[in-house]
Amino acid sequence: MNAEQGVTGAERVLLVLAALASHGKAMSVKDLLAVTGLAQSTLYRQIALLKRWGFVAENAGYYAPGPISLQLALGFDLNSLLVEASRHEMQQLAHASQESVGLLVAIKHQVMCLDMVDSPQSLRCSFEKGRAVPLRAGASAKSLLAFMAARSRDEALDGLFGDDPAGRAAIETELEQIRQQGYAVSDSEVDPGVWGVSVPIFHRTGRAAGSNASITLMAPSTRARGRENQFVDATLRAARAISGHMQSD
Repeated sequence: MNAEQGVTGAERVLLVLAALASHGKAMSVKDLLAVTGLAQSTLYRQIALLKRWGFVAENAGYYAPGPISLQLALGFDLNSLLVEASRHEMQQLAHASQESVGLLVAIKHQVMCLDMVDSPQSLRCSFEKGRAVPLRAGASAKSLLAFMAARSRDEALDGLFGDDPAGRAAIETELEQIRQQGYAVSDSEVDPGVWGVSVPIFHRTGRAAGSNASITLMAPSTRARGRENQFVDATLRAARAISGHMQSD
């Protein structure tokens, strides 16, 4: 696949930066070529530019986000309204349930974790901050899909199920059920043995405004058994409180 067709120069440098940010560890040129689809000469030009500006650091032929990227990350943590508005309720929910709670958003065709409060228990489920997974399975993905604006949902489903009409029809039926009940539940859809409930956060009043964020409680399936309703109710209350904070700002 050649990613250069239809991609501007600015988008190429962002493509490299996004690949480094989402990979989770340092990448070689071979890794970056495989992920970005750029020509080698183009890739080297983008890397050189990013290194000059401090967005990328190199060590023994491997590349990782540089110090300017870290400053951006720290600034995001300090200034993100969504993270700030969610943190107290997430901590309260994690404390009351003794389980892990994550703040997830949809970015293109992926679910990304913005913030995480880990369970205090030794056996716990955790969706690491910064981790991204495809927007097609699990409570978080389905909550995000169900409650995002209709046009964005159609675009996401086109990308995810464009060659699978039966799969798309099935997920659309499930998403309608999720919209009616107000939350999504899954068990072992992303990680084996992990149960989760995810509830949307609304930035503006009313579901018609759409949502691009959800709060998710996740627990080992064995520990969630028999407590599902309790976890659902508690997560619903936390999400409503966060939505209230966002709408009052």
